[in-house]
Amino acid sequence: MRVNKLYHCSYSLSYHFVFVTKYRRKCFTGAMLDRLKAVVLKLCEDWEAELIEMNGEEDHVHLLLGLNPKCAPSVVANNFKTVTSRLMRKEFPALHAKYKEPVLWSRSYFVASVGGAPLSVIKQYIEQQSRPL
Repeated sequence: MRVNKLYHCSYSLSYHFVFVTKYRRKCFTGAMLDRLKAVVLKLCEDWEAELIEMNGEEDHVHLLLGLNPKCAPSVVANNFKTVTSRLMRKEFPALHAKYKEPVLWSRSYFVASVGGAPLSVIKQYIEQQSRPL
């Protein structure tokens, strides 16, 4: 587990995001996923985030991101979906044929915090703290 530092805290926050195409339409090719990864890497630089892993299929992508505590996962998801949608639709005209309106992603997304110890281990660790009398 890699621990990062800000001025007043140490942290290790990893999130698993899944973005699904609108209507679950199968529209991604390998080249599109490669370009999408390049866009996500640039976004990670802007957000001071780390792209740990990314992969996808024709109708969805998985992102494993290391974020800092200043970044709310909901804000990151919204920004990543907005920017990637705009750039991908601009660069790949085939996406225009799939959708009449200017969209790429479904409004919904999945996010889960990942990494570190299991909850039972953390709970036990917290329970074993020396509480002052």
